[in-house]
Amino acid sequence: MRLSRYFLPVLRDTPKEAEIVSHQLMLRSGMVKQSAAGIYSWLPLGLRVLTKIAEIVRQEQNRAGAIEILMPTMQSADLWRESGRYEAYGKEMLRIVDRQERDLLFGPTAEEVVTAIFRDSVRSYRDLPKNLYNIQWKFRDEIRPRFGVMRGREFLMKDAYSFDLTADGARKAYQRMFVAYLRTFARMGLKSIPMKADTGPIGGDLSHEFIILAETGESQVFCHKDLIEGAIPAADTDFDGDLSPIIEAWTSKYAATEDMHDAATFEANVPADSRVSARGIEVGHIFYFGTKYSEPMGARVQGPDGQMITVQMGSYGVGVSRLAGAIIEASHDAGGIIWPVPVAPFEVGLINLKAGDADTDRAATDLYVKLQAAGIDVLYDDTDERAGGKFATMDLIGLPYQLIVGPKGVKSGEAEVKARRTGARASMPMDAALAHVIDSVVSQRVLV
Repeated sequence: MRLSRYFLPVLRDTPKEAEIVSHQLMLRSGMVKQSAAGIYSWLPLGLRVLTKIAEIVRQEQNRAGAIEILMPTMQSADLWRESGRYEAYGKEMLRIVDRQERDLLFGPTAEEVVTAIFRDSVRSYRDLPKNLYNIQWKFRDEIRPRFGVMRGREFLMKDAYSFDLTADGARKAYQRMFVAYLRTFARMGLKSIPMKADTGPIGGDLSHEFIILAETGESQVFCHKDLIEGAIPAADTDFDGDLSPIIEAWTSKYAATEDMHDAATFEANVPADSRVSARGIEVGHIFYFGTKYSEPMGARVQGPDGQMITVQMGSYGVGVSRLAGAIIEASHDAGGIIWPVPVAPFEVGLINLKAGDADTDRAATDLYVKLQAAGIDVLYDDTDERAGGKFATMDLIGLPYQLIVGPKGVKSGEAEVKARRTGARASMPMDAALAHVIDSVVSQRVLV
């Protein structure tokens, strides 16, 4: 993509309403624009990030055996009355009455909708287990939306729902999602730590939050330092096999959010030199809640002996839009965002330092064509902006690699390569610079 034809409304100054780093940088880099309190338009750069995050989530859900569907944003209040949550949910639910005087709501989650789908479609134990997921916009009318996409009212969420015949089967479904989440966040360049959590309004008796560590995190977390470098399950993990050793490795050591933290237990079970107290951001939450929804909504199947059995359920959420902000919170510097390759809007920023100079244009265009032919996502700055402004923009938007072409380098047959994460710069022959950037990007596309 040529920058001269792209829509990238960057801001040089930090908007006054932006309180945290991710909000500041998402506005400044032209990723999002606020439409109303807690509601954002995703502009081209931000949408590319959002799409890449969603695709990684999708790949790992599919790998774990979940099946994608798409449920509506608008839901019938009658379904929520069946589960008993319509009145209990509170003012965070946006309630709507249509022209026929029917009660609707903008879904904050989808347990009721998916349970009705299952109830009306599945009759026999032979059709179990099932795990259905969708990636869809949700709405929760937060009393004080803040921090940009980190705590907005409208957000993109992956929510999965498992259906099993027995409690043991449901716990195995929970384990599959647990492992899938470890892989999902690692593939985005994040170190996530599963922490036992309160089930809240979702319900149930088993729940884990997946927390990434960031200096600007929203809450305090406590854990054993070994968990920070825990082994991520491999791509060839058998999701139909015994996953309990992986679960045990990740849950046997202390890890708790501020709400669940017990200082005495922490000090008694974690050596002083292994205690970690840090700031964290929740990026995923998984629940096993048994028959909380299937019982009142009549989600039953015929068992092996002909008797009707109420199915066991769990739900599993990932904040897809929230992750865009969380990654920035965990990966930025004074210059701007530092995207890991797998979620970067573009993998390479190609900078023409003197647009309009015939030789420089020719060399830069040649590199642009070759990068595209190699399958690299490249943003080519072919504008007549001054060099300092071009460098500042590329640092701000955080593309992993910059390939810089100027008149002096062209004369000597060289281009400069800059790695955004380290700031390391090196001049090398054009072909070598091209090969170096391509190899670097390809080697980092899948981190685990």
